[in-house]
Amino acid sequence: MDLLERPPTVAPHISAPFASVDRLVAEMAMGRPVILHDGAARQNRGDLVLPAQCVTAEWINFMAREARGLICLALTRERSVDLQLGIQSRDGVRNARRGVFTVSIEAREGVTTGISAHDRAHTIAVAADIASGACDLVSPGHVFPVVARDGGMLERAGHTEAAVALARFAGFRPMAVTAAILNDHGNVSSVEQLAIFARRHGIAMGRIADLIEYSRGR
Repeated sequence: MDLLERPPTVAPHISAPFASVDRLVAEMAMGRPVILHDGAARQNRGDLVLPAQCVTAEWINFMAREARGLICLALTRERSVDLQLGIQSRDGVRNARRGVFTVSIEAREGVTTGISAHDRAHTIAVAADIASGACDLVSPGHVFPVVARDGGMLERAGHTEAAVALARFAGFRPMAVTAAILNDHGNVSSVEQLAIFARRHGIAMGRIADLIEYSRGR
């Protein structure tokens, strides 16, 4: 059976459709995406999340086709400094509920239009490579980095912070690709719609709130 069609198994002690954090970590460690839901207290939104080191053109195409939301690169402030990524607006820094977007990026070499799935995957691979520096990227581009708060999920319980933490828990560098999941009408998918999406594609779905509790125990 194709990986994207494999039905998810939900731990019995977790209320369906949410999987345990251990399951999410295991899926990420195998280079598969998961869905993270932030809860009704925030945006009530689900994002596809995949370690940046595991991104391929096929996964970027899947995110663009199936998730439909903006494809972003979640990274730490330290990495954004290494890559000399300027902040788009100070509003995101001042407002703890908002994401901190940097200037958009493109790989300096190895891309054509920049927007193709291959080109975006290549740009992300360059940004995720610790051997790469600011000289290997140009702006503007077609990949949108978002910087996680230094305090992580305890400072902001957002998808960016959760994605970075989950990538780290799975044994990867703290960088991940995220994409909000929209429904057929272009609106943010409800939990019920996310559950259908998860079952259809065989992708585990978890809660950021559970990930926060998990991180406190580490």
